[in-house]
Amino acid sequence: MRNIWKPFQSLYFAALMMLIGSGLLSTYLALRLAADHVDSLWIGALMAANYFGLAVGGKVGHRLIGRVGHIRAYATCAGIVCAAVLGHGLTSWLPAWIGLRMIVGLGMMCQYMVIESWLNEQADAKHRGAVFSGYMIASYLGLVLGQLILVVHPQLGPELLMLVAMCFALCLVPVAMTRRIHPAPLRPAPMEPKFFIKRVPQSLSTVLGSGLIVGSFYGLAPLYATSQGMSTEQIGLFMGSCILAGLVVQWPLGWLSDRYSNDHVESERRVSLTAMLLVTYGVGACIGPLAAGVLMKLLGPQMLYAFFVFFALVLVWRIRPKAVTGLHQVQDAPLGHVAMPAAGSPLSAALDPRVDEQTVQEVMQTPVAAEDTEADEKGVEPSVQPGAEVDKSVS
Repeated sequence: MRNIWKPFQSLYFAALMMLIGSGLLSTYLALRLAADHVDSLWIGALMAANYFGLAVGGKVGHRLIGRVGHIRAYATCAGIVCAAVLGHGLTSWLPAWIGLRMIVGLGMMCQYMVIESWLNEQADAKHRGAVFSGYMIASYLGLVLGQLILVVHPQLGPELLMLVAMCFALCLVPVAMTRRIHPAPLRPAPMEPKFFIKRVPQSLSTVLGSGLIVGSFYGLAPLYATSQGMSTEQIGLFMGSCILAGLVVQWPLGWLSDRYSNDHVESERRVSLTAMLLVTYGVGACIGPLAAGVLMKLLGPQMLYAFFVFFALVLVWRIRPKAVTGLHQVQDAPLGHVAMPAAGSPLSAALDPRVDEQTVQEVMQTPVAAEDTEADEKGVEPSVQPGAEVDKSVS
């Protein structure tokens, strides 16, 4: 395993520094606003703005990488993110913070696209899962370390913003100094939301529910912990332990996914399916913090966990075994486990780099090709759409 990870150490370090900064920033902003007795709705709006920026960043990042290349695009966005982070210390006007949070999410999305394109292209097919497992470990470890910084430094002063900006500056170094071959230019693949809503409704429901719950947790859990009388150090440990639990279950979830998977999408559509899952997650992560923030404002902080329980029960009902028909199940190579993002996790977070440039609204309104609908009703395997990229190695 060490020999597999060694060629990608610089990219792992870049992801580590990015996620240390992102994880610390999310919790810091929530605690700052809670200390100032700001409504939970504003705190939820900050997290929603971050995920909206991630979604929009899929389109902007695709164009930027195509125009100036991977390394220049990465460096440009890292500089913009540094400036946006420091901008939080120059003003306390909340609408400005929402705008800055969106810029951070947008810039980070482009950085994710560069790193994941690099990993996906230069990893051998037989080792791609191991390569991305190292990436996920570095990412989750960064999120945990970001929370533990609050244990060491509980004061919520501007020096924490400087530390976040320092992390984003340091993540520039390994990418700018790399001697590895640049990834090939990104080629788009079409998205077909109506087709996937009909073909894999349970998967999309599960991912949407996950986005609602996870987005709300990372945005509003620090506020809930504050309402329970926890100190800054305790909140850092609370958040860090939750993120660490997410890291621990990555391997067993992947193991179960590979052995008990129901695949209902043909191989040539799997790149588009992965993107559809990620966009659906982003939509949920945008809506969740806002909805939970309203409930907490009206009915109290305990409504955060009531929000979690409600949507968890909806998921249990939605994915019950009797609802799985197996009508469209395919038997060829299975679609591997797709890791979903944490507060600013890789992402694995909004759009696959190879997916056609679309914002979330455009994605949700894209019509289904008539020939695909007809083929699906007849039980015939749909044809590959013009311009689609056939990739059977997506994990």
